Amino acid sequence: MNGVEPPQASLNSAYAAVPHSSMSDDDEDRARGPGGDQAPLLPAATTGPLATRHSPEDAHYLVYIIFFVLGIGSLLPWNFFITAKQYWLFKLSNNSRTDGQGEPPHSDLSDYFESYLAIASTIPSVLCLVLNYLLVNRVSSQVRVLSSLCVILVVFVVTTVLVKVDVSGCQNEFFAGTLASVALVSGASNLFSGSVFGISGHFPMRISQALISGQAMGGTLSAVASIIDLAAAGDVTDSALFYFLTADFFILMCIVMYLLLPKLGYSQYYMALAGVASPSEGSADGHAGGAAPSVSVPPLKPILRKTWVLGFSVFYVFFISIMVFPAVSSGIQSVQHDSGSPWTTTYFVPLTSFFLYNVADFCGRQITAWLQVPGPTSRVLPALVVCRTVLVPLFVFSNYQPRYHLHKVLFAHDLFPVAFVTLLGLSNGYLGTLPMIYGPKVVPRELAEATGVTMSFFLTLGLAVGSAFSVLLVHCI
Repeated sequence: MNGVEPPQASLNSAYAAVPHSSMSDDDEDRARGPGGDQAPLLPAATTGPLATRHSPEDAHYLVYIIFFVLGIGSLLPWNFFITAKQYWLFKLSNNSRTDGQGEPPHSDLSDYFESYLAIASTIPSVLCLVLNYLLVNRVSSQVRVLSSLCVILVVFVVTTVLVKVDVSGCQNEFFAGTLASVALVSGASNLFSGSVFGISGHFPMRISQALISGQAMGGTLSAVASIIDLAAAGDVTDSALFYFLTADFFILMCIVMYLLLPKLGYSQYYMALAGVASPSEGSADGHAGGAAPSVSVPPLKPILRKTWVLGFSVFYVFFISIMVFPAVSSGIQSVQHDSGSPWTTTYFVPLTSFFLYNVADFCGRQITAWLQVPGPTSRVLPALVVCRTVLVPLFVFSNYQPRYHLHKVLFAHDLFPVAFVTLLGLSNGYLGTLPMIYGPKVVPRELAEATGVTMSFFLTLGLAVGSAFSVLLVHCI
């Protein structure tokens, strides 16, 4: 790709461009095709390319379901680690009660565990996404996806085995081993999610939306599983055992689903249309059919030229979200905590923090299946993203405990964290999904997969920087 042959929008988009574009004249010139007409993100059904009009049906929505399940698997390991809060508090404290009752002794390991967990997960994630970008045209997507899933499965099996092991005499070693496991799982998870999101860039936009919605459903399922285990199991280790076994099952299901994907005609059609080998063929070629062979590393400059605003939007959405969730949100206690009621003690954080956030996040992502406003070139999108900054002080001045520096609580009612978490989740789901699905659709088809990986990098970079700030924020409170 060079200045003579400007980038054109992908033909497999599902976004209808708005009549009034906020693109600059230079951007519009670059978006014009060889004939001088601007290529829309979605050609009209009656005038679009013949290949698009006669594409096969997604029989029984199988491909949509597969990408939805793969989305669940991409964030499920992280969500299962962060929502098992009672289990980690038990393992990292000197509390001898395994019934989950009583207040575990406070320590640096338990008070700041979520912040340490976020750092251990996001830093290797950024490195793995850089590696994924470098390997996108060198190693087949099948190798990248299956190898990362196998690593995740092995680590989770080891984590499941350790549930029943007494670590009271070596808590520091267990803590270090847990962070190492989180780092390994996060790196593999992001290699997996970045690869799958890159693959989804070859499909219509609804497939990318299915993948992103599946990620939110993974968080919802982990929160529901955590609450059910707390209610059904009297012993915190029994609860954690069934909890992590559930994660093992879903990871295995992701492997089966991915192996099924290349056998479906709908999937074969779009992979062939993009000139990319299907996962089962294990090809490392990522160039469009009829185009010149792709270079070993995709060109980054033309991708960033078209997507830097979208990339910033993704970065900042997740930067704000991870700064307060779960490090701050999971520390907000009920103002009636001393009443002894199960609602205000055992279930308050799992319901108001993890479950409510993930449900709201899922709803926000699902809305993008029907409503895609603002558009990819609108200045309103980054403006809305920046407005989410106001959520940080709202969480800080809720009833977060323990408080060592900022003793003033301004929002001393249980409805406040419910409202704040709902707003955080909805805005994260909606404003985080839009730029993610726009990205691969505003570049030429041969750069769609690399752009999907690039957008995943912006997402993970936001998580990495936000997790570092979350540690500072918790220490300041």
